[in-house]
Amino acid sequence: MTPRTVEEYPVSDRESGPYALTTGPDGALWFTLVHSGRIGRLVPGQEPTSHQLAPDSGPTVICNGPDGALWFTQYRGHRIGRITPAGQVTEFALPTAECGPFGIAAGPDGALWFTETAADRVGRVTTDGSVAEYPLPRTGAFPSMIAAAGDSMWFTMNQANAIGRIGMDGRITVHELPTEAAAPVGIAVGPDGSVWFAEIAAGQIGRLTPDGRITEYALPDRSAKPHAVTTDADGTAWFTEWGGNRVGSLTSDGTVTVHDLPTSGSEPHGITVGPDGALWTALETGALARIKPTTTRTTLATKNTEQRNTP
Repeated sequence: MTPRTVEEYPVSDRESGPYALTTGPDGALWFTLVHSGRIGRLVPGQEPTSHQLAPDSGPTVICNGPDGALWFTQYRGHRIGRITPAGQVTEFALPTAECGPFGIAAGPDGALWFTETAADRVGRVTTDGSVAEYPLPRTGAFPSMIAAAGDSMWFTMNQANAIGRIGMDGRITVHELPTEAAAPVGIAVGPDGSVWFAEIAAGQIGRLTPDGRITEYALPDRSAKPHAVTTDADGTAWFTEWGGNRVGSLTSDGTVTVHDLPTSGSEPHGITVGPDGALWTALETGALARIKPTTTRTTLATKNTEQRNTP
């Protein structure tokens, strides 16, 4: 493991639950407070601020929109939200009741795409609030995180043990995972078009290349419960270990670096590249953590699995 290279910035009490975060168009970190129904904002070195939604709305994942605003899912409120850097909030109801929207990302078509965990659908909302929904070819799939790549969106199917792809025409392709019951959650796309995903139940990080090859990298701590994943400009995948209280990175050659978090049991969830180029993660116990750059790495010696899928 690396020496301690992590700084924590308190942003809420322990009950509010920082969950996901992103760098906004204003250069600040914006984050969801899932348990208190708020959207927070942090400029490092300044005091955090927040904007109150309905207390029981459950804001979950947040992303940048194509319109200069931040967009987020309300998992318990069953809505999609939009907040401007000035703090003006707009909410959009969804056609399917009790659908449990979770992941959200900007698509190549200028719309926002999101998952509906309880309805087995992927949704699309335009910046003026028009919503379309696309049913998955599986039931009980629990679609979770979603990310854009080229002319399509990629998403995890947590209970179907698969990665899904949806084109802008609504056509869906399913890629089965080699490891049974891996339960993928987080997903991100690297600059080379590779799709990275976290297998929370298997203690692995997966990579799906543009030619359809899936490689699964077993982590040194198989009980770490990797949750969220993002990529940096070099194409390195960064992930949170929710059960291991760590943040890790993984290169395409199987080199891993792990960082212990200073506070025990801090429950790291979302992760993103911050405005300063460092990696930031949301700690559900009430803080955002900054991971300083490091060159110390540990190479994985555990067995990896490969499978080729039709792209």
